[in-house]
Amino acid sequence: MGLGGGGGTEAFPDLGRHCQNSDCNQLDFLPFKCDGCNKVFCLEHRSYKSHDCPKSDHNSRKVLVCETCSAAIETITGLDDKLLLERHLRSGSCDPKNKRKPTCPVRRCKEVLTFSNTSTCKTCHLNVCLKHRFPADHACSKQPPSSAVAAGGNGGRRWNDKFLASWASRNGKDCAKSGTSGSVSPPNTPSVKAC
Repeated sequence: MGLGGGGGTEAFPDLGRHCQNSDCNQLDFLPFKCDGCNKVFCLEHRSYKSHDCPKSDHNSRKVLVCETCSAAIETITGLDDKLLLERHLRSGSCDPKNKRKPTCPVRRCKEVLTFSNTSTCKTCHLNVCLKHRFPADHACSKQPPSSAVAAGGNGGRRWNDKFLASWASRNGKDCAKSGTSGSVSPPNTPSVKAC
């Protein structure tokens, strides 16, 4: 097989390889060879992070985004980021007309924000598209305190008690929760008792 790491059984010495993670050493019949450190690993330790690969960034590419034209500029090892941006600006390929229009910051939303479809959140002041204009739709960082009431916390129970008291006063009967009830319901499940 040529993957290293030793392996097999007495009957089949060439079958599978042992995981080369020092804590594992599991015999794996479908081993993975790391393209960074060239060691053999089981399914659990195949990722760079899980086996602490010293060469995990050997194939990685890093880019800078030009603020003027939104172009991606590949970084070069040993050169300062500011120097790369200055070189790009002087190259003549940096054109402000190529600047990308702003998009909705919600994850996986690619809606371009224009004058007619942009909404600014009143709590976190984030510009989002109309689909994500409500705080719950864009994971608003500053949820208003009234959202806890709508979510059904203790504030929701108070609202339910007020509703039952109001309803009882209209019917002339006391349907609100009182201690005279024969059945006791769990505290988390609001119930409406028929009068």
